Amino acid sequence: MACSHFDQIELVKTGSRECAECVKTGDSWVHLRVCQSCGITLCCNSSPNKHARQHFKETGHPVIASAEKGEYWMWCYVDNALERY
Repeated sequence: MACSHFDQIELVKTGSRECAECVKTGDSWVHLRVCQSCGITLCCNSSPNKHARQHFKETGHPVIASAEKGEYWMWCYVDNALERY
Protein backbone atom coordinates (compact mmCIF):
# COMPACT_ATOMS: atom_id res chain seq x y z
CA MET A 1 0.00 0.00 0.00
CA ALA A 2 1.27 3.47 -0.82
CA CYS A 3 1.32 6.29 1.70
CA SER A 4 -0.72 9.41 1.05
CA HIS A 5 1.51 11.42 3.42
CA PHE A 6 5.05 10.99 2.07
CA ASP A 7 4.65 13.62 -0.63
CA GLN A 8 3.36 16.14 1.93
CA ILE A 9 6.54 16.30 4.03
CA GLU A 10 10.03 17.64 3.76
CA LEU A 11 12.50 15.29 5.37
CA VAL A 12 13.23 16.43 8.94
CA LYS A 13 16.63 15.34 10.22
CA THR A 14 17.83 15.42 13.79
CA GLY A 15 21.02 16.17 15.58
CA SER A 16 19.68 14.40 18.66
CA ARG A 17 21.12 11.01 19.54
CA GLU A 18 18.67 10.26 22.33
CA CYS A 19 14.98 9.64 22.90
CA ALA A 20 13.51 12.81 24.41
CA GLU A 21 11.03 10.84 26.56
CA CYS A 22 13.42 8.09 27.73
CA VAL A 23 15.87 10.76 28.91
CA LYS A 24 13.14 12.22 31.15
CA THR A 25 12.49 8.86 32.83
CA GLY A 26 16.03 7.46 32.79
CA ASP A 27 15.06 4.60 30.47
CA SER A 28 17.04 3.19 27.55
CA TRP A 29 16.15 2.68 23.88
CA VAL A 30 17.13 0.41 20.99
CA HIS A 31 16.82 2.65 17.91
CA LEU A 32 15.76 6.23 17.28
CA ARG A 33 13.08 7.70 15.00
CA VAL A 34 12.29 11.29 14.03
CA CYS A 35 8.73 12.57 13.72
CA GLN A 36 8.40 14.16 10.29
CA SER A 37 5.71 16.55 11.50
CA CYS A 38 7.37 18.13 14.54
CA GLY A 39 10.97 16.86 14.52
CA ILE A 40 11.06 15.20 17.95
CA THR A 41 13.42 12.23 18.29
CA LEU A 42 11.88 9.21 20.02
CA CYS A 43 12.51 5.48 20.47
CA CYS A 44 11.34 2.70 18.14
CA ASN A 45 8.90 -0.19 18.57
CA SER A 46 11.76 -2.50 19.62
CA SER A 47 12.43 -0.23 22.58
CA PRO A 48 10.62 -0.93 25.88
CA ASN A 49 8.58 2.31 25.81
CA LYS A 50 7.81 2.60 22.08
CA HIS A 51 7.71 6.41 22.37
CA ALA A 52 7.52 7.06 18.61
CA ARG A 53 4.34 4.96 18.30
CA GLN A 54 2.91 6.56 21.45
CA HIS A 55 3.62 10.00 19.95
CA PHE A 56 1.68 9.03 16.81
CA LYS A 57 -1.28 7.83 18.89
CA GLU A 58 -1.33 11.06 20.91
CA THR A 59 -0.71 13.56 18.09
CA GLY A 60 -1.75 11.86 14.86
CA HIS A 61 1.61 12.76 13.29
CA PRO A 62 1.70 10.03 10.64
CA VAL A 63 5.31 9.69 9.42
CA ILE A 64 8.58 8.86 11.17
CA ALA A 65 12.06 8.48 9.70
CA SER A 66 14.93 6.44 11.00
CA ALA A 67 17.51 8.49 12.91
CA GLU A 68 20.03 5.66 12.68
CA LYS A 69 23.24 6.23 10.76
CA GLY A 70 23.13 4.56 7.33
CA GLU A 71 19.35 4.00 7.38
CA TYR A 72 17.30 5.94 4.83
CA TRP A 73 13.62 5.15 5.25
CA MET A 74 10.35 6.58 6.50
CA TRP A 75 7.34 4.77 7.92
CA CYS A 76 3.71 5.90 7.81
CA TYR A 77 1.66 4.67 10.76
CA VAL A 78 -1.64 5.54 9.09
CA ASP A 79 -1.06 3.65 5.83
CA ASN A 80 1.39 1.02 7.19
CA ALA A 81 3.76 1.94 4.38
CA LEU A 82 7.54 2.07 4.10
CA GLU A 83 9.36 4.52 1.84
CA ARG A 84 13.09 4.38 1.18
CA TYR A 85 14.93 7.52 0.10
